[in-house]
Amino acid sequence: YTFAKGKFAGVDNVVVSATGYTGAGGVEIYFKDEDGAADIIWDKMMELGIKPIGLAARDTLRLEMGFCLYGNDIDDTTSPLEGGLAWITKFTKEFTAKAILEKQKATGVQRKLVGFEMVDRGIPRHDYIIKDAAGNAIGKVTSGTQAPSLGKAVGLGYVAIEHAALDSEIFIDIRNTLVKAKVVKAPFV
Repeated sequence: YTFAKGKFAGVDNVVVSATGYTGAGGVEIYFKDEDGAADIIWDKMMELGIKPIGLAARDTLRLEMGFCLYGNDIDDTTSPLEGGLAWITKFTKEFTAKAILEKQKATGVQRKLVGFEMVDRGIPRHDYIIKDAAGNAIGKVTSGTQAPSLGKAVGLGYVAIEHAALDSEIFIDIRNTLVKAKVVKAPFV
């Protein structure tokens, strides 16, 4: 994470911070919106050829990278071990709930966040139920979309641990139709 503060398009005290939320280079721009600063900065960015995108495009890019969205893929009810974030959990240091996570690490998790790609035609959406071949519920989609840069639909979701292995066949219940998918490694790109 880096940032710089300076003047942009004649506007003082503009903070530009480097971000990686989409998996590609990006920035966030912060400034006090007074004296038409927002319009001035916007017009300058358009003059420089920057193309605006909406939140849906940003969400698709972060999903293609397998990045979790708080409130969808992770929240205060998921552990970093379930969410695939053990790599950033420092068990060598003290932290809240360390004992609980150490126990979970020793006994294993019951569910796991996995990446999946659709085998059959269909777009997975948040809260769609993930099922096994027999139609039993085994999890839930947390994020899903048609990924234009991949030419296929992908998603993230929690599944029972016995269905979390790579290449496991799973089914997404899309409007009462089981649509085949398979567990794959994220990032998808």
